[in-house]
Order: sequence, then C-alpha cells, then structure tokens
Amino acid sequence: MKQLYKKYKFHYKDNFSLAFPVIISQLGHTLVGFSDSLIIGHTGKVPLAAVSLGNSLFTIFMVAGIGMSYGLTPLIAQENGRGNRRSIGHLLSHSLIINVAVGILLFAVIFFGSNYMGYLGQEADVLAQARPFLRFLGFSFLPLMVFLTFKQFAEGLGFTRQAMNISIIGNALNIVIGVTLVYGFFGLPRMGVIGVGIATFTDRLVMAITMAWYVLRAPRFKVYLQSFGFQHISWATIKKVLGIGTPVALQYLFEVSAFSGAAIMVGWIGAGELAAHQIALSLAAMTYMMASGVSAAAGIKSGNNMGRKDFKELRMSAIASYHMVLMLMGAAALLFMFGNQLLPRMYIQDPTVIAIAAHLLIIAAFFQLFDGTQVVGLGILRGLGDVRLPTIITMLAYWGMGMPIAYWFGIHLGWGVEGIWYGLLIGLLTASVLLFVRFHYKTKQLEAGAFKNI
Repeated sequence: MKQLYKKYKFHYKDNFSLAFPVIISQLGHTLVGFSDSLIIGHTGKVPLAAVSLGNSLFTIFMVAGIGMSYGLTPLIAQENGRGNRRSIGHLLSHSLIINVAVGILLFAVIFFGSNYMGYLGQEADVLAQARPFLRFLGFSFLPLMVFLTFKQFAEGLGFTRQAMNISIIGNALNIVIGVTLVYGFFGLPRMGVIGVGIATFTDRLVMAITMAWYVLRAPRFKVYLQSFGFQHISWATIKKVLGIGTPVALQYLFEVSAFSGAAIMVGWIGAGELAAHQIALSLAAMTYMMASGVSAAAGIKSGNNMGRKDFKELRMSAIASYHMVLMLMGAAALLFMFGNQLLPRMYIQDPTVIAIAAHLLIIAAFFQLFDGTQVVGLGILRGLGDVRLPTIITMLAYWGMGMPIAYWFGIHLGWGVEGIWYGLLIGLLTASVLLFVRFHYKTKQLEAGAFKNI
C-alpha cells in the first residue's frame, strides 16, 4: 500500500487540488434538490413526494444540459495542452450559442410537457403540487445553462475555485429564500412547494450572472478571450462542440433517466414509497455528484495530457483518479450503512417512510463503488475524445439491463421499491465494468502507439 501511494503520490495531490473545488461546485447542483427536499419534507409526505417527482423529471433535462455543456471542457483542455490559446475564446462563443439554444428548447419542453404529467400514473394530490413546482424549475433552465457554459470554460483551463465559491453562495441563498417562502416568514404567505420553486429559480439566476461577470472581467482570462465574439461563427466549430457534448448529454441522460424512470415505477406503488425513494436518492445523488467532480477533474487532466501527447502521464493520472473515487465512495458506503436509520430523519418523521428509506440506503451503500468508478471512467474517456462507444455502453447498462430488471423485480415479482433498486444496482455494476475495460484498452493502445513512433 505504501509503495502504491509513493508511485501515485504526485498525481493524488495534483488531481485533488483540481478536483476538490469541482466536487464542491458539482455538489451545488444536487444540494439544490437536497435542500428542497429537506425544507419541504417536514410539511408532510405528499409535498415531499411532489418535490421528488418534480426533481426526478427535471433532473433528466438538467443532466442533458450539464452533459451538453461538457462538450466545451475537453476541447479547451486539449487546446490548452497544445498551447493554442487563440482558439479557446472561439470555442467559448460557440458553446454559449449552443447552450443558450438548448436552455430555451428544454425550458419549452418542460413547461408544455408538464401538462401531460397525468399520464405518469401518480397520485392526484402529488401531481397537483408537482406540476407548478416543475414549471418553476423549467424557468431556471436558461440561467443554469449560462452558468454551466462559463463554469466549464474556467474549469477546462484549470481554474475551478470560483465556480465552487459561487455554488456555495447560491445554495445558501436557495436555503434562505426557500425556508422564508415555504414557511411564510417575515409576514409573507406560506407558499409550500411553490416557494421552493421560486427559491431555486432565484438561486440559478444569481449564479449565472455572477459566473459570467467573473469570466468576462477577470484579468487571468483576457489572453484566452481575444477571439471571443459572435462575428465569425463557424458551423464546423459548432459540430465539433456538439460532437463531444451530444454523446456526453446522452450518457448522463441514460443513467439519470433510469433513476427518474425508477421514481415513476415507485410512484405506482405509493406516496410513502416515493417519499422514501426521494430521500435515499437525494443522498446517493450527493455522493454521485462528488464522484462526478473527480470525474470532471480526471477529464481535464486527460485532455491536457492528450493535447501534449504524454500518454504515460495520462494513464498514471487516470489510475490515480480511480483510486481517489474508490476511497471517496467507500467512505460514503460506510456512512449509508451505519447511518441508514439516522439520515432519513433529517427529511421526515414518518416512521413508515423512514423504515423504507433505511432499507434503500443499504442497497445504495453497495452501489457506491460502481457508481463512482463508472462516472470516473466516463470522465477519463471524455478527456480523450472517446465518447461514442461509452454512450452505447451506458445505454445498454441502464436501459438494456438495469431498467428491465428493476421492473421485473419490483413490479412483476412484487419485491416493491427494493426490487427496483436492485435493478439499478445491476445497471451500475454493468456500466462500471465495461467502462473500465474500455479505459484500459484505449490507454494501452495510446501508449503502444506512442512507443512505436519513438
């Protein structure tokens, strides 16, 4: 163990300094949903189930937007590795156009699609509160995409701390406004679930304005922004960004839509089960976003090393990222196992919901390592520009394996919500193994090619 640490010591430190701020800013996305659930949970299981349903549906679109914004990061990391600064501002211009267009499109889909939530087979009182909540989340989509564009630009260059600071402030703002509006403090009316939606929109709007102002005004970015502008828009560059962003969006979409689809299946069983599902899922989502922070940093390092054609360092750095995520998710697994009775009490005091959530957290503990390693594998391969086969892997793992098994166990065999989660566990295991095999093959292939050219 000591020799292993000595071998990768430099990479652990280098990756951690890059990953830590990304982890915190990535957590910001999930902490919005977590704080929403925490704020509303003490008002009853129906409002909590409504927030669960709204967040589950919105998350499908949100991760598609996050994935699309990630098309910028590896391209910038590779260009920075090559020392080609002039093209970086040009990439930012095109990414901003793409992401704003995606934000407008997905807002429209969410807003008008909310009229058809009745077809999901959920309880009527849950739907009545979930529909307006989802629409407020839809309003927040455009500012979210603007924030992500400038965030991914800065992180692609290795500047990760400002997005972290903005995310922390944004989440604090979300909690303050949410509590105030939900419970009607300072003489305001009690808004319940609507108050949570307004708070989330306000949080994301402030974050977008602040992140854009920081990037466009900070002296450190001036050398990279010389080519930023909309006078010379190139379809070839748009295709280049979309060529990475679209498959990455699909990767996130296949995984998160599986969990959201699971929420719909759980809703067929009952509101109490759906509330328990939301509690366990919001906790698991936080650890996932922490792992995705390690993944994002791994992608940046892989892109830098790919641009320099330093394939030995690329593989060493990537393996160090695998080690880091195993340690992180191993600690999360222990927390879920030993805190499975205590953690749900932060959300709700209903003993039935707490008991169901406690069982789900044990299952979540088992899939932590698989969840962490699959998302890091995706990040490393993204940095290499390898996105097509990993997209197929995620589709087969979650929708070819995970979801059919979840339905078979949970609904057909009558195992309930736990059976649905066993299906999700199998999907994550499949993705983790196949993506690691792909990483190993791809990096060995790059090393062998470099050796032959010496």
